Amino acid sequence: MKNNNFTINYPSIFCGTEKSHISFLSGKPDLVSVFNPGQNPENKRRFFVTDATVASLDCMKDFISKFDDDSCGKDVLMILGSGEPYKTIDSVLRIIKKAIDEGFSRNDVFVGIGGGVICDLTSFAASIFKRGASVQFVPTTLLAMIDASIGGKTGCDFENYKNMIGSFFPATDLFYFPEFVQYLPEKQYFSGLGEAFKTALLCDEELVCLFKNESEKIKNRDVEIVDLIIKKCVAAKAQIVEQDFTEKNIRAFLNFGHSFGHALETIVGLGSITHGEAVAWGIGRAIHLSYKKDFCSEAFRNSVFEILQNFGWETKAVPSIVKGGGIGERFLTAMHKDKKNIDDKIRLVLQKNIKDTFIAEVDDTDILNVLK
Repeated sequence: MKNNNFTINYPSIFCGTEKSHISFLSGKPDLVSVFNPGQNPENKRRFFVTDATVASLDCMKDFISKFDDDSCGKDVLMILGSGEPYKTIDSVLRIIKKAIDEGFSRNDVFVGIGGGVICDLTSFAASIFKRGASVQFVPTTLLAMIDASIGGKTGCDFENYKNMIGSFFPATDLFYFPEFVQYLPEKQYFSGLGEAFKTALLCDEELVCLFKNESEKIKNRDVEIVDLIIKKCVAAKAQIVEQDFTEKNIRAFLNFGHSFGHALETIVGLGSITHGEAVAWGIGRAIHLSYKKDFCSEAFRNSVFEILQNFGWETKAVPSIVKGGGIGERFLTAMHKDKKNIDDKIRLVLQKNIKDTFIAEVDDTDILNVLK
């Protein structure tokens, strides 16, 4: 079953593990073979956390049934609600309470099976449970495979602001079944593609060309191309994380498109738009601001917009989902609360060209100029 693997090394600091092992597994997702519920060769119990959407997938039936007929031994499964509305501190505390009630110790293992929300919630709960239990992931969305599961960022939303509570706590092991991508609803698949395109612009000119020249194969989820996108994005993010685990310098580049995108998610309500859609729109605004400030050429701006539009991502100054007045001020309010800012100055990741990225403090007027 295993056809590839990858290792991410972390600095020897407080992060809970020195490395993450990523196993790429081919074929239909088979979690029974990976985890053998009830069989604990290392004498460690597993606390599995997933959501209702993933639990209902046909490929998960055999695994879920292990917990229905009590053949799971001392392992435990918890199924949460699905989506961004459940990415709350209450969900984190529910996980912790269940672990306490079931008698788990800090030597046991939390396993998140799902998309970015489940990965973030499970790892955050593990990081603070009895001062830290190890965590593993089975990412089931493209977004989780290429971004959320990698590099140890954990957390939850707070008062309609994205990822305001969290920690750095990477998984010891990640099990990738690329075929999970074939089960995704269209919006969730394109959400992952939004993050993949971001990574392409930051790190990989060949991947940008793939988005430009092989768009139909990408849209149709060609198996070989999906595998290539996942592995390229994993390799790119791993290289960045190894150099800058706690985001003191180049890891901040991975926030490209996110300052605008997170503000959009806040304004329209978390979960009203997918994260990847919001980031794709945010990339367009960041590139347009780069052009307005003479950091990039018109040709580069137009080439990025052409790809965004080809994949159906909005490039208008204000997306159609945003309603009501005072739009500029609403965006400014949200963007000033972004956790990446320093001294209330909005800091944006901007580009001069593919792989030519930098961070700049921008004035409120610069933001307003690209929102009209």
